[in-house]
Amino acid sequence: MRDAYLVGAGQSDYGAFPSESYRSLFRTAFDAATDSVPKGLEADDVDEAVIGNLGVGGRQLGLSGPAVTEHVGLDGVPTTRVENACAASGFAVRQAVQAVKSGMADVVLAGGFEIMSDMSSDATKYWLGVSGETEWERLSGTTFSGVYAQMASVHMAQYGTTREHLSRVAVKNHANGAKNPHAQLGFECSLEDAQSAPVVADPLNLYHCCPTSDGAACALIVSEDVVDEYTDDPIRVAGVGAGSDTVGLFQRDTYTGIPASQRAGEQAYEMAGVDPDDLDFAEVHDCFAIAELLAYEDLGFCETGEAGRLIESGATEIGGDLPVNTSGGLKSKGHPIGATGAGQVVEAYKQLSGNAGERQVENPTRGLTHNVGGSGGAAVVHVFEKEQEVKA
Repeated sequence: MRDAYLVGAGQSDYGAFPSESYRSLFRTAFDAATDSVPKGLEADDVDEAVIGNLGVGGRQLGLSGPAVTEHVGLDGVPTTRVENACAASGFAVRQAVQAVKSGMADVVLAGGFEIMSDMSSDATKYWLGVSGETEWERLSGTTFSGVYAQMASVHMAQYGTTREHLSRVAVKNHANGAKNPHAQLGFECSLEDAQSAPVVADPLNLYHCCPTSDGAACALIVSEDVVDEYTDDPIRVAGVGAGSDTVGLFQRDTYTGIPASQRAGEQAYEMAGVDPDDLDFAEVHDCFAIAELLAYEDLGFCETGEAGRLIESGATEIGGDLPVNTSGGLKSKGHPIGATGAGQVVEAYKQLSGNAGERQVENPTRGLTHNVGGSGGAAVVHVFEKEQEVKA
């Protein structure tokens, strides 16, 4: 199979934008992605598009992919909508890589979008809940914060993880998001702020939970046959992994890990021929603070039960051994469900291109993105690497 390369990526701001539509946000992301390609890329170059979207609020559930691609000038380009809850556009990127590797396309747009701010809080909870187990969990009153609170409670009981560890995730990610002009919650918070916030679902408080967001993000994946037309500094998609699991947390054997993430990470590392120690940064799915701690363990950044000590050590801060969520993560940058996975790829592209501004990691060669759907019903992991640096 052919190699696939990331040659451009861009996003809209994340937040609440009553004057914007899902089409206008997608155009902003698409224009930012094409503008980021070093040698330029035109809409006519795109052979195929894969778009992630949950459809919060029910707007344009059918054919939402073509609804945004035709708006940005991709008339006639085959477009597929992918829905895998919060991992929708992470899987869209995976589908784009598959199309390129198979030889069916040379240039593929992978993106996603969501509008979440134009409904009541009750309606938003409903649409978020459709990605949970609806027959038993949701109808019995369980929310996503409640499900992740269960994970946090068990992890704390088994491994000594503390509320302070959860709060340190928030402090770190807000510090990073304050340096990201696209972030929805682009402000710093103190450890005291993060520990004293109102409880949402014990032991999780407000600062342990990500916001709901409007936003869009796009990534451009091309084949080895055309990559030189777009850049002299190729970023290879070195590894891809994916996994699925039971949708309901109550159906699983463990509450202290996400098996789909573990499988996705193992596959991506094997394809890339690397280990976690070879990474220079990672963007992980921190819909709740405990989710980031679980990702540390699921992806091999530390041993099982050691995530609390890893965040406490400072190793995952910018300047640490493995910076995590330099973008601010879902916690600070925001979580427009259908755009989140592609948005993680935007940060990976900026870091590996040396264009992350104040968030820039020093001389990164390799980075990882990790996108989870629901409470772990689906997960996808990508490993990106600067090819010239690796060959050197």
